[in-house]
Amino acid sequence: MLLLIPGSLYIFSVTMFPRIELDASFAQLLYWITSTGTAPYGIATGIVILIACYRRLAKPQFLQLILAVSISMAATLSLNHFLKPFFAEARPYAALLAQESLLNTDEFYQHNKADKRAMISIAVEELELARSEINLSPAIKGHWQHEVGYSFPSGHTLFAVTLAFVVSFYLLLAGQTSLPIALFSWAIAMGFSRMWLGMHWPQDVLASTAIGGIIASGSIAVMHLLATRVSWMQKLSANG
Repeated sequence: MLLLIPGSLYIFSVTMFPRIELDASFAQLLYWITSTGTAPYGIATGIVILIACYRRLAKPQFLQLILAVSISMAATLSLNHFLKPFFAEARPYAALLAQESLLNTDEFYQHNKADKRAMISIAVEELELARSEINLSPAIKGHWQHEVGYSFPSGHTLFAVTLAFVVSFYLLLAGQTSLPIALFSWAIAMGFSRMWLGMHWPQDVLASTAIGGIIASGSIAVMHLLATRVSWMQKLSANG
């Protein structure tokens, strides 16, 4: 289900940016959604979700959840750090600035982070002068200046999808359904926010969703094997 939306956009070559007014209330809502996966707010998001799970899960299940989340987050961060420079894909907003001859993406990504942020600040001001229909809210303008790395994969989507998958697995085992529905809705909204705000292409969100599902499944499988092994050893100890 999570793959369906970005997959359809990719297959039919539908671009999500720029399609909305980036200084409107809807864009601000998307910014707040995307902020739930942006450091340091992403840490707070994870803590809030785990607190909600603590109230709904038995202690053994909650401990397995904590370990599975830790494994999946470590894998997600490591893979995201490796893949971005490997594919070296420009973000949609950077491609728009390049299209308007306000940025040279080949040269842009060779600079350090501070220089790139300064270059984006200048280019955005020139963009708003050149394209009167494009206006950015201060928050989104600041987000563009902050997120100056490569596009692929979408770290926000990886974070949201992986966390939603792992947490929902244990909640569903415990007979909980309301929070998993909310988590999957959040993961879908995260992907949309990244595309609408010009941070990622549909293929970024599509691949990140698939990778997030694989990482989550692998983390859960590892925890299942560990739990089975511990249970087996406890039985041997009791019989010994």
